[in-house]
Amino acid sequence: MESIFLTIIEVIGTFAFAISGIRLAAFHRFDWFGAYTVGLVTAIGGGTLRDLLLDIDVFWMQTWIYLGVTGISLAVVILFRKLLVSNNRMLFIFDTLGLALFVVIGIQKTLAEGYPMWVAIIMGSITGSFGGVLRDILINQEPLFFRKDIYATACLAGGLAYWGVIACGGSEILQQLVCATIVILLRIGALRWNWSLPVLSYDIPAETPGQSDNRPENQSDSDNSTEK
Repeated sequence: MESIFLTIIEVIGTFAFAISGIRLAAFHRFDWFGAYTVGLVTAIGGGTLRDLLLDIDVFWMQTWIYLGVTGISLAVVILFRKLLVSNNRMLFIFDTLGLALFVVIGIQKTLAEGYPMWVAIIMGSITGSFGGVLRDILINQEPLFFRKDIYATACLAGGLAYWGVIACGGSEILQQLVCATIVILLRIGALRWNWSLPVLSYDIPAETPGQSDNRPENQSDSDNSTEK
């Protein structure tokens, strides 16, 4: 029963993440094959890295269902493209749902392999976020994972909540529900109230009078002589 429940969660998460990837690819006018590829990478990227690190069979190589779910996701975007592609909130909804479910799956599978909880939290974060990183790289934009948005932080918070429910003796279903709920609430809060982590920035000092750049004095002369 537990295995079936986890499979259902994984299929729903695959659908949600595939939709987010295909929707973004459609916005950038990819063709059907390109959109399918982006959706598939988004859906399986995090789980693939997780399984490789855990040294277990890669999950999507055991059954064709994940490839099929991605195909269904492509069909959904094609049929409802006006609703899905033009609405930026749709990307947030599907991305957040996939993130929450995949964090749960990553933690659960890692614990099943006998690893400690701190490893499970890291693997849950990788499962939830790495596919999105690959998606953004393929789309040629700055990965959401590395921006100031509450993204990776939501994964870690969900993992800690999972750990807390275990410490309190809660059931596995409760552990999974609390983890997913925390991830979703933090993502919604980040959107609603602009929660974010501090940005690591570097302020370039103002130039002093008579100092136009940091080049040696003789460099500008050589540049002028070359131009002549």
